[in-house]
Amino acid sequence: MKKRDFVIGGSAILGAAWIYSNWTRRTPEMTASKKEFAIQKSEKEWEQQLTKDQFYVLRKHGTERAGTSHLDKIYDPGTYVCAACKTPVFTSETKFDSGTGWPSFYAPIEGAIETSVDRSLFMTRTEVHCSKCGGHLGHVFNDGPAPTHQRYCMNGVSLEFEEA
Repeated sequence: MKKRDFVIGGSAILGAAWIYSNWTRRTPEMTASKKEFAIQKSEKEWEQQLTKDQFYVLRKHGTERAGTSHLDKIYDPGTYVCAACKTPVFTSETKFDSGTGWPSFYAPIEGAIETSVDRSLFMTRTEVHCSKCGGHLGHVFNDGPAPTHQRYCMNGVSLEFEEA
């Protein structure tokens, strides 16, 4: 194979991947399940209420850097609540060390979350949202421990910990 053919083929593959990624990326107008949530606020209201990092993750579907959340290593008894609306979403009983650098849980509190399909970053994932305000909390994967075999990989900035 000539170098020229390799460059042209590689460019075509990268171009197709970029088009797929941008055509399937979530837009700011999209929300979990495209439903109305009990807590409704304008983007400006959320921006005033939340820190810059919280707004980026909870309202813009961002992700914090791995290993930056102090919540990753907290294992005290208590409840993890949505940082935007204070809805309880996880308990310390379901928290485990996944080694990923993000707080991880094997099960949410019943009725506390909603999910949607996330097709960004060249993959399909299940996105996790707060069921009350629709805030983006993280993603869920099928590689967790028993009994659920689920790993709810959450952004620490989207949660607050309340000791029992």
